[in-house]
Amino acid sequence: MSYRTAAPVAPVTLDDVRGAQKMLSGVARVTAMEGSRHLSQLVGAPVHLKCENLQRTGSFKLRGAYVRIAGLLPEQRAAGVVAASAGNHAQGVALASSLLGVHATVFMPKGAPLPKISATRDYGAEVRLHGQVVDETLAAAQEYAERTGAVFIHPFDHPDVIAGQGTVGLEILEQCPEVRTVVVGIGGGGLAAGIAVAVKALRPDVRIVGVQAEGAAAYPPSLAAGRPVAVEHPSTMADGIKVGRPGDVPFGIVGDLVDEVRTVSEDELSTALLLCLERAKLVVEPAGASPVAALLSEPGAFAGPVVAVLSGGNVDPVLMQGVLRHGMAAQGRYLAVRLRLTDRPGALATLLGVLSVVDANVLDVSHVRTDPRLGLTEAEVELHLETKGPEHCVEVGRALREAGYPVIG
Repeated sequence: MSYRTAAPVAPVTLDDVRGAQKMLSGVARVTAMEGSRHLSQLVGAPVHLKCENLQRTGSFKLRGAYVRIAGLLPEQRAAGVVAASAGNHAQGVALASSLLGVHATVFMPKGAPLPKISATRDYGAEVRLHGQVVDETLAAAQEYAERTGAVFIHPFDHPDVIAGQGTVGLEILEQCPEVRTVVVGIGGGGLAAGIAVAVKALRPDVRIVGVQAEGAAAYPPSLAAGRPVAVEHPSTMADGIKVGRPGDVPFGIVGDLVDEVRTVSEDELSTALLLCLERAKLVVEPAGASPVAALLSEPGAFAGPVVAVLSGGNVDPVLMQGVLRHGMAAQGRYLAVRLRLTDRPGALATLLGVLSVVDANVLDVSHVRTDPRLGLTEAEVELHLETKGPEHCVEVGRALREAGYPVIG
């Protein structure tokens, strides 16, 4: 995803964020902050989770969208607003517009998950499906704005949006005044910039750490170059931070106020999402789990108390299923093997008996009988197994080989 804007760079101050907080009173929730015993033990200091996944619309995006739309002139409101998004920003704009009595048109990719399309409509927006990727959707939204006079609501590249997102930072200081490190995911940079403005103005000693997915990490090269640099073909499961180019406005703030930007792998993201679900009992999307992924990757690098911002929880159920399996595999708790056996009655039952002895839970079984690679009496079986960890995976493989089953993969 690559956003570009011609908006002039404008500073965002603590007063702007405090003004946004007053504006959002009764609109956005003051989201909970939950302690994590598991992460605290890992880091060696208290770790708290700022649960923006429990915000209205399921992410922090409502904050910035509402402040931006509320600041429009009456004639601008009358013209309506337009946005482009695959999910969280779409829902934030939809609800904010509905609350403010402004007509919203939201362009979404044709392949956007159905739950997100349905939610955006339910919040009151007119949804138009256009393009296969968000870049195409963005272009359509901007053309619509030019043609109709509707105000384009950028997801991160506007001072009002950044001020709205910065209210998360004020809440962090109110809920955890002893905080020493704030860890937050970065896509275009609006949330990180807003939090940094609020926190650094009141507590300049607090360290702000941004986190990007390795496959969509535009900030490290941009910061090194001193200007926003686009990353071609960003790729990550964390669509909430899958942004190919930093925003002009947040880039300057991030460069000045964010102490460090780290990257995390897809394995680390899926493991973090699984941990949030299992240990914290919180449904978090991959982008929202990125701060937890950073803590897991190098727990000793963060001075505590630490606040990790879970930015959103809007995860498609189909993606969730795949990510959870990916996370289990990364932890050695999910094993996929292919092997050959004699195609005769009872052969599969015998194989399953071997797995039962070593206490491996069979999740899925598939057969191939008509492959030219197979002998006349052979069948190939693919097994998906739930295991107890890396050592158990080794034990399962050894048991299969000792039972005479040639493991292919």
